[in-house]
Amino acid sequence: MNSTTTKTAPKTAPRTAPLSAPLNLKFDYTRSVGPTIGGFLSALCDRRVVGVRGSDGRVLVPPPEYDSRTFEPLTDFVDVAPNGTVTSWTWEDNPLPGQPLTHPFAWAFIKLDGADTALLHVVDAGSADTMQTGMRVHVHWAEQTVGSILDIAYFLPGDGPAETPAAPETPAEISMITTPVRLSYNHSASHEESFYLRGIAEGKLLGGRTQDGRQVYIPPRSASPTDGLPTAEPVELPDKGTVTTFCVVNVPFMGQRIKPPYIAAYILLDGADIAFLHLVLECDAADVRMGMRVEAVWKPQEEWGFTLENIDHFRPSGEPDADFDSYKNHL
Repeated sequence: MNSTTTKTAPKTAPRTAPLSAPLNLKFDYTRSVGPTIGGFLSALCDRRVVGVRGSDGRVLVPPPEYDSRTFEPLTDFVDVAPNGTVTSWTWEDNPLPGQPLTHPFAWAFIKLDGADTALLHVVDAGSADTMQTGMRVHVHWAEQTVGSILDIAYFLPGDGPAETPAAPETPAEISMITTPVRLSYNHSASHEESFYLRGIAEGKLLGGRTQDGRQVYIPPRSASPTDGLPTAEPVELPDKGTVTTFCVVNVPFMGQRIKPPYIAAYILLDGADIAFLHLVLECDAADVRMGMRVEAVWKPQEEWGFTLENIDHFRPSGEPDADFDSYKNHL
């Protein structure tokens, strides 16, 4: 008598429209500028434009820090004129938030008189019909200068009346700058991300099982590292787990919402095969350890959204520490 073994296909989450939402990344980047860029920015703060002379005798604006031929630092500053010639341009019909002007303008490469290279900036030309390659433009300075490329508010068509800035009582010396970094785009989640996020919005932690049925990933993956296939079978996991490794945050930083010291830990939920990063609070930082059992502390339901921040933090569960062999493969 022949017998036939029937394999049951793994369950997969029903196909629904993927979640989509704006994603905004932003932070302020602070850096030292060194003598060359610092000299250029200090001159702008004093309403002057300077370049540096390279080993080939050319005057470079804006100034690079090192010579492209000799690789030596460039510090031979040369004043150039606040007017120049447009070498190429493109028209911006719909300015984005944070751009130099809020009405249509031209991005242009402008070679200032006395310079041998072109500077990228904006021309407030009124309309695209006014712009042309080879046109003459001049600097319009910002009302208040701070040592930034935006001290040049924009360029205007024509050589224009020369703006003669008053000599500052104390020359600027710019050594540090803070640059806001902003990235805004619309993110569409994958099928696997979507069922995970919808679960979070309902107070559930949904992982995804690999095609071979051996591992559960949270968040689920569109491509499992073990076989390259999506982890499309949803698995509901408990909100308890084990600290596999952790970091004590002692250093304050801008935008920090929790007073140091506190713990950022990788937490392996029961039934999962990969840990994820979250906070461990409600205990002394010195008491957190590998193998410590923790449980999720959820925010009030009315504050829930499609985000792991629905869990405010994890706290010690009071259970005995996990046996090392139960989580050592996840370190």
